[in-house]
Amino acid sequence: MQRPFPLPQEDFSLKETAPRLGGGGLSGGDKLTNTYDLVEQMQYLYVRVVKAKDLPAKDVTGSCDPYVEVKLGNYKGTTRHFEKKSNPEWNQVFSFSKERIQASVVEVFVKDKDLVKDDFIGMVLFDLNDVPKRVPPDSSLAPQWYRLADRKGEKVKGELMLAVWMGTQADEAFPEAWHSDAATVPGDGLASIRSKVYLSPKLWYLRVNVIEAQDLLLIPKPGFPDVFVKVNLGGQILRTRFSSSRSANPLWNEDLMLVAAEPFEEHLILSVEERIGPNKDEVLGKVVVPLQNVERRLDCRVVSSRWYHLEKHVAVDGEQKKEVKFASRIHLRVSLDGGYHVLDESTHYSSDLRPTAKQLWKPSIGILELGILTAQALLTMKTKDGRGTTDAYCVAKYGHKWVRTRTIIDSSNPKWNEQYTWEVFDPCTVITIGVFDNCHLQGGEKANGATDNRIGKVRIRLSTLETDKVYTHSYPLLVLHTSGVKKMGEVQLAVRFSSSSLLNMLHTYSRPLLPKMHYLHPLTVSQLDYLRHQSTQIVSMRLSRAEPPLRKEVVEYMLDVGFHMWSMRRSKANFYRLMCVFSGLISTGKWLGQICLWKNPITTVLFHVLYAILVLYPELILPTMFLYLFLIGVWYYRWRPRKPPHMDTRLSHADTAHPDELDEEFDRFPSTRPPDVIRARYDRLRSVAGRVQTVVGDLATQGERFQSLLSWRDPRATALFLIFCLAAAIVLYVTPFQVIALLTGFYMLRHPRFRYKLPSVPLNFFRRLPARTDSLL
Repeated sequence: MQRPFPLPQEDFSLKETAPRLGGGGLSGGDKLTNTYDLVEQMQYLYVRVVKAKDLPAKDVTGSCDPYVEVKLGNYKGTTRHFEKKSNPEWNQVFSFSKERIQASVVEVFVKDKDLVKDDFIGMVLFDLNDVPKRVPPDSSLAPQWYRLADRKGEKVKGELMLAVWMGTQADEAFPEAWHSDAATVPGDGLASIRSKVYLSPKLWYLRVNVIEAQDLLLIPKPGFPDVFVKVNLGGQILRTRFSSSRSANPLWNEDLMLVAAEPFEEHLILSVEERIGPNKDEVLGKVVVPLQNVERRLDCRVVSSRWYHLEKHVAVDGEQKKEVKFASRIHLRVSLDGGYHVLDESTHYSSDLRPTAKQLWKPSIGILELGILTAQALLTMKTKDGRGTTDAYCVAKYGHKWVRTRTIIDSSNPKWNEQYTWEVFDPCTVITIGVFDNCHLQGGEKANGATDNRIGKVRIRLSTLETDKVYTHSYPLLVLHTSGVKKMGEVQLAVRFSSSSLLNMLHTYSRPLLPKMHYLHPLTVSQLDYLRHQSTQIVSMRLSRAEPPLRKEVVEYMLDVGFHMWSMRRSKANFYRLMCVFSGLISTGKWLGQICLWKNPITTVLFHVLYAILVLYPELILPTMFLYLFLIGVWYYRWRPRKPPHMDTRLSHADTAHPDELDEEFDRFPSTRPPDVIRARYDRLRSVAGRVQTVVGDLATQGERFQSLLSWRDPRATALFLIFCLAAAIVLYVTPFQVIALLTGFYMLRHPRFRYKLPSVPLNFFRRLPARTDSLL
């Protein structure tokens, strides 16, 4: 398979922009308030339809089924209608973008819903030149009663309470308003296009210490009983090992960790079971523990244990009946550990590191403000009515707070201009912004099974931002497909990180990254992986039940759920990252080698002088080293990064990855590929693992040679080494250290004409030492 031609690197670069942030859009010198100064101003005409009264009857039955129609040029919005009600209340807001206004009058009609043709009741007209302007933080405009008129302008029976004003997207009515650009969206799909703020559920680590059980009624069978305890919390199932005390009083004393979310909807269910055959277990008893009654702890103190009576459900005449066994009971210690931070993200780019218990939170150190401005050149994501279209919205996640912008219908260059704010408790955290295509505009059953398409995402680490500086950049939206990396467009953001106290922020660099419980009572790596998986499942499930829902595919993409899966491309990227880290040491070694070989005699002589000074005055070694690091840091300040980091295709090896490697990366677990493809990939993985095995074996061999210096595995080599150690001890005792260091250094720096191309005597001696490779099968 031929590798796709990668796009030029400059197409994936970060671009600095200069948007008109804050004021400048309203006439008469009006400006946005400072709380909404990271976005461009967008002006809207707002119409709030509150209620009506004394509407005349239009039906033959003497009733009225009223609704309101707001019309501005070609745009028309309608309220819901009421059955047989002459004094209806709607309290709905309609907004019309000023950029798309092509009329001078806004018309508000009151109509009566009918099967054949809706009847006209009355209307109210507003000249746009007379509409007042409102800029927050001004109070909202009070609605007024307007007498209805017929089409000739004469007053008729009935009044309508309205409020009409010109405002911006900073208006509090903006998120819930009906927008004119969404006129094609049906009523049941309107909820899926609104902007919204979500909060992740509060997660706890639930520790279940299964201690012992007493007086179990075991199943009669030959041999010793194999008894274990199964713990179930909302689909999270863990089990203890088989008890070593194989009797009716088994002992475990084993900790099991699960994730619980407030509000606690599920109960903790424990069942004591006995293995009676292959893959066949019999329940000896159950106990249900409500989480509301579980003790919460903030530190390592031991909570009190408790005995629970086991209950057994037996089937009698096809019905489940509960049989209480007062003799059988289980000893448990259950606690909700609030001293941990429940990890639902990768620790490499976490947005929150606080413990669960709010009592342990430190004061905030600053404010993060994000302006989601626009997107440019988005690719078409789906086909509608025979043409490509994109209905884009943004999601940003930092800490417990998720935000979702409104969906811009059918636009490859959407303008959101929405601003959001977060409290910051740690500067070494990351905010994630993702762009998605909304596939649920139809609402109801028509959208069942559809998933929102990912367009790309951006991560910004707060510690890379200067304080109180506004960063306005256009970030490339990159998505990795089986055919290679693809640029889906660009998103323009404005970011500002403001610190309330510089000293408090600097103090956070001295504190542990995670809460202290992670260090005093650490969890294993396997436990953390399992708990992180359960946490992401709980968060995605809870957010998908909101209105409008933040769907599972969106949450999982933002949290990088599949980041831990095997990827040849990511393995190569990590290997080259490691090589880049050690490149400085490698360069230093090459430089010292050139000095030893006298490639530049002047540099070598100066190094001799410096070396002699440091040996004769060892108290200058550490000051010289730190002064050198200080000067290097000051020198690099001129070339410090001016832009926030962004997705790097070259670092990720995304633009050079082979299509087969990408297909393997996107394969599910377990694999769904044909057997011959899996066999080829397995063989490739074996070859890579073979090289890793060889490197690990070589490292082990060198370590075993060091051990054999004193192990007498080779008695002659050990005897020679001991004689050398004794002689070295005597020589070092009678000779000053400076003399030894000078002689050793000058010997290492000797001229090439005094060198031999053969390996040195110590190296020859070391390579002849035995290792345990002879004992390997």
